[in-house]
Parts: sequence; structure tokens; C-alpha cells
Amino acid sequence: MPAKSHWLMKSEPDECSIDDVLAMPRHTVPWFGVRNYQARNFMRDAMRVGDGVLFYHSGCAEPGIAGIGEVASTPYPDDTQFDPASPYFDPRSTRESPRWTLVDVRVLRKTRYVTLAEMRRHEALADMAVLRKGSRLSITPVTPAEWRYLGHLLEPRSR
Repeated sequence: MPAKSHWLMKSEPDECSIDDVLAMPRHTVPWFGVRNYQARNFMRDAMRVGDGVLFYHSGCAEPGIAGIGEVASTPYPDDTQFDPASPYFDPRSTRESPRWTLVDVRVLRKTRYVTLAEMRRHEALADMAVLRKGSRLSITPVTPAEWRYLGHLLEPRSR
């Protein structure tokens, strides 16, 4: 069995927040609307059911990690690519040859909110993809060392 991988997956909270997912059946959401080939390839070729996910809020005043989840499905076609009314419609994609895939993500728990600014203050996270200058990719791999380190940061602080 291949080693478990870990991912940071960005979602804009006004479109789909961690609280929105926690209110969904089985706390699971299809990760639709990805229109970047590298991010699509991560979902299509590299993600496996059970892989760890850092649920990250982006496009907001304070971007940061809001919770921990897991990949909950194998990849399948993103139906929004076929819907002309969707902002994610792709006229070049067909049901016979879909261009865009997605996976389902299950939120396991909400964590202490760890902002992008806070992550930047930790030397152990300096090479993390989300912290690289100009990084805008919506899905990035997280190394095992980064995952372990963040596990401690995401725990509630004692008072």
C-alpha cells in the first residue's frame, strides 16, 4: 500500500467554508471548479482515498488553515464543466472526454485557525508551497514533516 499523502486545499469561505462542509451530509463536499491543470492532475493522478487534507480558507481578509479533512473519493468528472450556466463551464469539455475531475473531501474537524501570517513565522514551514512568493495554486502537496509540524500548531492553545 502506498504511503499516505497530504494536501493543502484552498476554498473561498464565501463560496464554501469549513462550517458549510460540517453542515453537509457526512461532512463531505465535491471539490468542484478547479480549472488549473496542475491542481487537476494532483486530484486525478496523485490523491488517494484517506489522504490528509488541510482545509484552507483563501480569498478572505485572513487566509489560513481552518481544519483537517481527508480525501473521501476517487476522482470523477466535475459536472460543472458541462453546465453552460456554471461559472466553471468549459465548452471544450465533453462527457465522452471530460477535461476536469474532482474528488470529494470530508472534513474531520475544525481546528484552531492558523493564519498565513502565523505560518510564515515558523522556520519549519519555510519551504511550504503555499508560502512561496507568487504561489496561487489551489491544491498543493504538504510534506510529512510539514503535516506533523502543523498538527501541533492546529491544536487549541491552552489558556
